[in-house]
Amino acid sequence: GKPSKMADDNRAPDERFDLLGQTIEQFVETTRQIGIIVSDFQPGSQGVLNQKINAMIDNMREIEKCKAHVQDVEVPLEVFEYIDQGRNPQLYTKDCIEKALEKNQQVNGKIDAYKNFKSLLVDELSKHFPKEIDEYQKIKERQSKT
Repeated sequence: GKPSKMADDNRAPDERFDLLGQTIEQFVETTRQIGIIVSDFQPGSQGVLNQKINAMIDNMREIEKCKAHVQDVEVPLEVFEYIDQGRNPQLYTKDCIEKALEKNQQVNGKIDAYKNFKSLLVDELSKHFPKEIDEYQKIKERQSKT
């Protein structure tokens, strides 16, 4: 049949990654076993080697089938940089959250500073322009009620 997309796929989101992960692990293990057989090849090993090669081909087919279930997934390039550096890719999410929290604190600090500035400005302006500031505050009250 046609390759199924996630929209019409009944799998839970994590299952599609679990299946792909298991299939890749099987492929890696089969490849490792082939390496062992080939590195110490005995004439009687040909049948087992052929079985492992066929299993590796089956693993590749399964990985290809999984492609349809994960093709909508976008991975930030930085995750691959973490992997290339030997770092746990799950740290990327943690680092992003920490950066967002830090930025949030900075923005909140700026908001507080602007609020304080506005308050001081209104206080100073009300000393010099009491009528205008009174009118301004009445307008603000009417706007906040609508």
